[in-house]
Amino acid sequence: MAFVIKPDKKQSENKTIRFPVDVINDIEKVIVGKEVSFSGFVVQACRYALENLTNNDRGTDNRQ
Repeated sequence: MAFVIKPDKKQSENKTIRFPVDVINDIEKVIVGKEVSFSGFVVQACRYALENLTNNDRGTDNRQ
């Protein structure tokens, strides 16, 4: 499934995270004209990544 940027309006908690400057610049370019904040984009990107992990990537292994 493709990543789709959506407006952000949810309850939240603050966390501090450091990004490389080039990543910040790239994100800011992508969200121009979208109704989403930098934080909202990052949350959506993380959720997308989590939803698309394989079992091995999640640290679970279904082998017996």
